[in-house]
Amino acid sequence: VQLQAFGGGLVQAGGSTRLSCAPSGGTFSRRNMAWFRQAPGREREFVVAISWAGGNTYYADSVKGRFTISRDNAKNTVYLEMNSLKPEDTAVYYCAADRNMYRSTMERSIPEYHYWGQGTLVTVSS
Repeated sequence: VQLQAFGGGLVQAGGSTRLSCAPSGGTFSRRNMAWFRQAPGREREFVVAISWAGGNTYYADSVKGRFTISRDNAKNTVYLEMNSLKPEDTAVYYCAADRNMYRSTMERSIPEYHYWGQGTLVTVSS
């Protein structure tokens, strides 16, 4: 089972875009989901996570107040609304699913996520 990420592209600084993520097969409605990003020449970093039921979220300080994660388990899709974009937000964005089901805590560590999407590039021009 793989995840597929959609959206992204070229956006002007201060603009907005939305990413979505869905599995190519199966369901992730019982797993916490997260978005990570990797800028050129940098390590992959945590952006935000959402609990399996959607009631709790956990944001990296760098995106807090600008990005919003949500999920629609009926549609088996996770979204990342990105507002007030900055050039430093330029990166390949990856969605990921927790290796465990029904985990009560949201993790920001890469090894805790077992299923990954192929990534989608967001480029923010200044």
